[in-house]
Amino acid sequence: MKKPILFLALALSSSVLMATTEKADSTLNDVVVTGTRTAVPEQAIVSTISTVTGEQLSQMERLSVLPTLTEQVPNLFVTQRGVMGYGVSGGAAGGVSVRGLSSGTGQVMFLVDGHPQYQGIFGHSIADAYQTMLAERIEVVRGPASMLYGSNAMGGVVNIITRDSKREGVHTDLNVGAGSYGSVQTGAHSSVRSGGFFSDVALNFQRSDNHRANMGFYQYGGVAKAGYEFSSHWKAWATFNLTHFAASNPGPVSAPLLEARQWINRGVVEAVAENNYTRTSGAVSVYHNFGRHKINDGHEVTAAARDFLFRSKDALTGVSAHQGFGLWRGNWITVGFDYQNIHGECWNADINTDERLNRKMEQNMHYPLDKSLTEVAGYLDWREDVTSWWTLEAGVRYDHHSEVGGEWIPQGGMVIRPVRNGELKLSVGKGFRVPNLKEMYLYGIANPDLDPERMLNYEVAWKQRLQSGRLTYGVNLFYLKADNLIGTMMVPALGRNANYNTGETEHYGGEIEAAWHINKHWSVNTNHSYLHTQKAILAAPEYKGYFGAQYRVAKLELNGGLQLVSGLCTNVQTESEENFTLLNLGASYQLLPQLKLWLRGENLLAQKYVINEGFPMPKATVMGGVHVSF
Repeated sequence: MKKPILFLALALSSSVLMATTEKADSTLNDVVVTGTRTAVPEQAIVSTISTVTGEQLSQMERLSVLPTLTEQVPNLFVTQRGVMGYGVSGGAAGGVSVRGLSSGTGQVMFLVDGHPQYQGIFGHSIADAYQTMLAERIEVVRGPASMLYGSNAMGGVVNIITRDSKREGVHTDLNVGAGSYGSVQTGAHSSVRSGGFFSDVALNFQRSDNHRANMGFYQYGGVAKAGYEFSSHWKAWATFNLTHFAASNPGPVSAPLLEARQWINRGVVEAVAENNYTRTSGAVSVYHNFGRHKINDGHEVTAAARDFLFRSKDALTGVSAHQGFGLWRGNWITVGFDYQNIHGECWNADINTDERLNRKMEQNMHYPLDKSLTEVAGYLDWREDVTSWWTLEAGVRYDHHSEVGGEWIPQGGMVIRPVRNGELKLSVGKGFRVPNLKEMYLYGIANPDLDPERMLNYEVAWKQRLQSGRLTYGVNLFYLKADNLIGTMMVPALGRNANYNTGETEHYGGEIEAAWHINKHWSVNTNHSYLHTQKAILAAPEYKGYFGAQYRVAKLELNGGLQLVSGLCTNVQTESEENFTLLNLGASYQLLPQLKLWLRGENLLAQKYVINEGFPMPKATVMGGVHVSF
């Protein structure tokens, strides 16, 4: 009981300390879109949202957004296995957990500009696709978001909001770096703004040998976005995003693998039309996600090499429309419609000729697989300012899935503002997830009779902005109860091990976060989270804390962060746990108006630790480079 008691004491003391600070002089609006699908002040909605700014994402000159999310968002954790590259299939990392629910099982949804990114077959996103070059900012909903985003948003959403040119003219950035274990990262971004026309184009390449033999990785990709503002009320744009990577899997150190390698292509095409008036705003979008995957699962040192590859195609085509209306002052209603067709196809192919093989690898296996699913949903969200200090919000969604039928998803709560620039939020929401194609139809443990996973989340949160917004702090307490979670066990009725709805579980915990812009030279921020789970869960640490600081003087900028993790389960059967402390430091110097030099060091305490069992993480690594702007 010591850890939760210590956490609650810290939360209460922080609240008392911060609340005694001088009150702010003006009302501040931190505008977010993920909690309602329309741009509204964060303090007016019941959802708990963390915003990671573009400045925070670029401070350490990382190409991937995921390490920064781990640092900046309480109760969010990302699995890793090396210097660079997350991979897929066996030994893969890049699973994102929020309050003990994971993107690896499809319980946390990744979005780009509000559009789902998950795969058709395995039901999760590709971690190596989420590069900093894409992002203007990232909004994370901690807690269920199924009312707005449907299945796979059961535990929360991570919404990457892409760049949108605002400055007139042409502006270009080039970033090149190199460091430990033959690691190289390069990125280029160019934006154009001319009257109503705007465009953003970004390209990147990265590669690393990583710190173990047979663990090479490379990735390249790009995004192009172009649009036109027809007036102050209407604009439209289209985006094309493509990434390719190849990753080698050396296997766990106790059982090395040879020739284990993956080649992955993922892309998104979308077109959006958006309107924005004083009393109404909304958007209509059409999008298509596609993927091509080729995987060699490798072989042990003493075994024969595989003569086939696993091949798959994924596609998700969707239409999304929403419109918000203010019927009177203090009122806002959002109505929306979503349609998705999810398709997955997989087969084995000859390793030399790429000819399709129809061999059946396991009993009870629906293989080769070629299957489509359809989801259609409508939702309504009502927000009402009852008084100047009290807001009520309630919403409901009806989601119909071709495999499991219909589902009602309610969510509601209230926001109370007892002091200037401070709000107390009380909310309850339902999350749900439809089983993915793999769980229902692929491999010997498949079970087409699975029910959706469901959960209820109860939360109380306090947030306040002080010193004209230079000082912000927040405290959250939550309790969630989940039912029908999918696991694998012996099912007597089927006479075999199979995916099965295993029953109930509960999680509870709390979160603290604070940020202080002390003066023009110093900024500090910190966040801490405690999570209790009824059952051991991979990649969901009991405690995670972060202390960060930034110092600027003249042409020099220094960034530092200390991350503490304890009670991280790495094996459910043995309940093995890891505890570690990571020190990461960065520095940059503006040598010329257009030229910046930068240096980054990670795990500078040279900690020995694992996140994925059997894959020890590297000790201290360094990388340095140049950033050119013109």
